[in-house]
Amino acid sequence: MRKKITTLVAAAVSATLLLSACGSSTTPEATAPAGSSESTGTENVLNVQRGPSPETIDPALNSASDGANMILHAFEGLLKFDQNNDIVGGLAESWEQSEDGLTWTFHLRPDLKWSDGSALTANDFVYSWKRVADPNTAAPYGYDLLNVVAGYEEASKGDIDALQVEATDDNTFVVHLSNPCVYFDKIAAFTVMVPVQQATIEAAGDSWATDPATYITDGPYYMTEFTDGSQIVFEKNPYYWDAENITFDKIVWHLIEDSNTSYTAYNQGELDMIKDVPTEEIPTLDGNEEFHVEPLMGTYYVTFNTQKEPFNDAKVREALSLAIDRKYVADTIMQGTYSPATNFVGAGVSDAAEGSSFVDVTKEKYGDHFDIENYDANLEKAKELLAEAGYPNGEGFPAFDYLTNDAGYHKAVAEYLQSAWAELGLTMNVNIQEWKTVTADRRSGNFDVARNGWVYDWDDPSNMINLLETTNGNNDGKYSSAEFDKLVDEARSTTDIDKHYDLLHQAEQVLLKDAAMAPIAYYNEFWLQKPNLKGTWHSPYGYWYFMYGSLE
Repeated sequence: MRKKITTLVAAAVSATLLLSACGSSTTPEATAPAGSSESTGTENVLNVQRGPSPETIDPALNSASDGANMILHAFEGLLKFDQNNDIVGGLAESWEQSEDGLTWTFHLRPDLKWSDGSALTANDFVYSWKRVADPNTAAPYGYDLLNVVAGYEEASKGDIDALQVEATDDNTFVVHLSNPCVYFDKIAAFTVMVPVQQATIEAAGDSWATDPATYITDGPYYMTEFTDGSQIVFEKNPYYWDAENITFDKIVWHLIEDSNTSYTAYNQGELDMIKDVPTEEIPTLDGNEEFHVEPLMGTYYVTFNTQKEPFNDAKVREALSLAIDRKYVADTIMQGTYSPATNFVGAGVSDAAEGSSFVDVTKEKYGDHFDIENYDANLEKAKELLAEAGYPNGEGFPAFDYLTNDAGYHKAVAEYLQSAWAELGLTMNVNIQEWKTVTADRRSGNFDVARNGWVYDWDDPSNMINLLETTNGNNDGKYSSAEFDKLVDEARSTTDIDKHYDLLHQAEQVLLKDAAMAPIAYYNEFWLQKPNLKGTWHSPYGYWYFMYGSLE
């Protein structure tokens, strides 16, 4: 069974690489809907399970892929990714950058409107980008996305008008950078950077994103229902500039935490697609046309709360990391649907040369950090490190909790880690919480050790490596290294592509040697989808695009 699934994954990787190499930057063609999973007259309704209740679907506050997947159906930014993962125009019909790379000018499409029918202008982008920079917003992505914009440092301290973004007229939005950024177009395409309506947010406050009356959008859909723990309903936005190519009249996001419940609903014909498939069902699904496995650019890892003893000790972190049998986790617990991690950055991420791979260059320059074929030696080294840290055979080491949610392989991995770390003489308690609690507790530092993972927002290794930067809002473990920060800052500001990637390689090595986190496996995505659901696609960044699909 494992061999078959591994082959399926390999085939999916090859297919995706081929599509990327041959892709064009055209807007996906719409397919006229031919039916529906519900008997609602002429209305075309799609029922999907993407995940449980998201922590938030406020674009500025969201940092999870499930929330982002909903957001990209409700909002659109200046630019966006097409089916081939190329950057194309969103609300901007054209854009250009100055010769020195410091000024980006975006020209909006004419007569843009919000879902309430009111006018959307370049000033809405000025407000929205400043909102992301505002320390009162506490946007997790604020630093990572906007620190290249001139005036960000002052804005992040409260002077938000210092952020150098401007509307030179209603249809022109201009961004002034402090340093050139080789991937700024990808930042402009990211879901956090979409416009939000100032008047509504200021009137409704924090609850604006959970009330259909105030969740005013600018994208393909708008919200008509928000029932936490049950469903979120989106209906087609007639004011969206490309509404004629949006096919489903309604998308119902079923907020189901338990994969068995999702699976039952899918088999009973109530859902057209489910992301959370019971892992025990995977052996029986191999070869089923409805079971999909595709590559996902990302890494499943463990986060240590470095603000708490003894996890502030690099030797302790490395001991815990080396005690993990990555090959066993990926091949047995995850049934071959993931790949064992040998470094932090995994497959699918590009390097400087065209067609090159960051992970391949890492192997050439530094080799693999983790020897996944020699677990016994790794375990002995872990015991030595723990003794050097003052905890021989685990003596004196405090009991600690591992924070996770109970979806996919997470519980099984947690129970494995519990037994693996017991080999070091340590007592770890598994703390299972619902997903939105896990993300909130990680961000607030309310944990000892936690399951974590990152799926890339765009194809540049900095998108994940920079997570561990001291001031990054997604740095849940609060790891800090002056050497690392200097490397990623230089990588961010250089216009030399070769230097950019070389600095990121050096930065990754600092993280690995310091055991800033413990990479476990590289992701692949698997899900179930009805064969009559056509015209949708899944990106290697972990998003499904349903807006151009149909049920035949």
